[in-house]
Formats: sequence, structure tokens, C-alpha cells
Amino acid sequence: MKRNTEIMSILIIVGSKSDLHIAEKVTKVLNKNDVEYDLQVASAHREPQKVLDIIKKKKYRLYICIAGLSAALPGFVASHTDKPVIGVPVSAKLGGLDALLSIAQMPKGVPVACVGIDNGENAAHLALRILNV
Repeated sequence: MKRNTEIMSILIIVGSKSDLHIAEKVTKVLNKNDVEYDLQVASAHREPQKVLDIIKKKKYRLYICIAGLSAALPGFVASHTDKPVIGVPVSAKLGGLDALLSIAQMPKGVPVACVGIDNGENAAHLALRILNV
């Protein structure tokens, strides 16, 4: 994991340790492109204050949120920042369709980009395009 005391480019948040295998897909692409990131585990449902503390602690240019089931994490983060948020739905129940629809159907004013189920690679590639890296 690349760390820097300055502004981090990307914060990757996984809703559960069981989602870390998807985060590895993201970090592999970011490492290959020498992009700085931070990786945290925090649940929007079980640890909302921890999520808030993480996203407010440092300034990030973009957030990648990896979550399954109801996948509240990407929308929760998007509601507390004006930076781009990319949601990665994880296949847990219902083949990941529940998570995909939860991420894709955000209310107006709380935009979240959504990539395919378990597609951490595309989340990283989209982040690179958004950051113009």
C-alpha cells in the first residue's frame, strides 16, 4: 500500500474484510500505474462514524467504495463529499445484483459511478481516467 503524508489521490474503502479480494484487483492496477492510494475497512451500517472519520481525516481526490448486499457504503460516502465516488458491487447474495442496483440507483444529487459486479479492475481504470493519470 502506497502512503504519503500529503494529499492522497484515492481512498479505497471496503465494507468488510471479506471484500478485500476485490480491493486487491483495484490496487494491482493502481500500483502498475504508480498511483497513490490508501485502503481502509469500514462499514457504513456497523461503523458509520468510522467511515466519516476516514473520509474527513485526509483530503482525497477520489473514492472507490467496495460493498456487497445493500451496498450502502458508496452512497454514504458520496453524501459526505463533493469528490467522485466509484462503487464496486460485490457478489454476495443474489449474484451481486442487489449490490449493483443499490449502487446504481442513487438519489438525485448523490452521484455514484458504478462498475460491474466484482470488477475492481474497471473501478481502478475509471479512477485513472477521472484523475487524468
